[in-house]
Amino acid sequence: MTKTILISGASAGLGAEMARQFAHHGNDLALCARRTDKLEELRDEILNLHPDRRIEIRQLDVNDHDQVFEVFAGFAEDFTTLDRIVINAGLGKGAPLGTGKFWANKETAMTNFVGALAQSEAAMEVFRAQDTGHFVMISSMSAMRGMPKAMATYAATKAGVAHLAEGLRAELHGTPIKVSVIYPGFIDSEMNDTPGAQPFQVSTEKGVRSIVHAIEKEKQSACVPALPWAPMSVVMKHAPLPLFKKLT
Repeated sequence: MTKTILISGASAGLGAEMARQFAHHGNDLALCARRTDKLEELRDEILNLHPDRRIEIRQLDVNDHDQVFEVFAGFAEDFTTLDRIVINAGLGKGAPLGTGKFWANKETAMTNFVGALAQSEAAMEVFRAQDTGHFVMISSMSAMRGMPKAMATYAATKAGVAHLAEGLRAELHGTPIKVSVIYPGFIDSEMNDTPGAQPFQVSTEKGVRSIVHAIEKEKQSACVPALPWAPMSVVMKHAPLPLFKKLT
């Protein structure tokens, strides 16, 4: 059955590949990001392969909070119903705390957490009005435990958005609105664009295939790809600090 799926941060990386794969599976798309030229290229690429799909695009900077509400509501009006909203937009910028790079950590915190909060509010306004929908938060394996050095702020934001979504899940349990939190491991993307630079790193296509599978199954939580990240999540949470420090 065709679903209408909104994806933020869809101009490149994981968001763009999710759009490709969801369209391949027969879904219509509402795509938003800051770079409309990239969105137009992606729309044309997908429609060339899947001319029966419907794809709408809108410019969105998630730090412009009024615009977040306007864009989400606009897409809901365009399609009448939004079946799934994937909150994906984010930054990977960061620096060790106390090294004079507060501006970088603040930008990451504002985009990844406050921007995600604005998107969550806007998404839930749509879903509450519809009394149905699938809310998807893209977190990160770094959310499993506080991370050192340049990852500290990024990991904290990803833990924050995961807890935000988990709180929604508890509130909405037993209703027609479903909530998923996805924890990707190392996947090639604009934030991690050196192939093989990290252990267990996989291609964008392979990594997103795992993400899309978990989303379509409406899993409440999923570490992706499941191997090695599901067992690694246990190690990350419970490893003694000296071992954890070596791993990071």
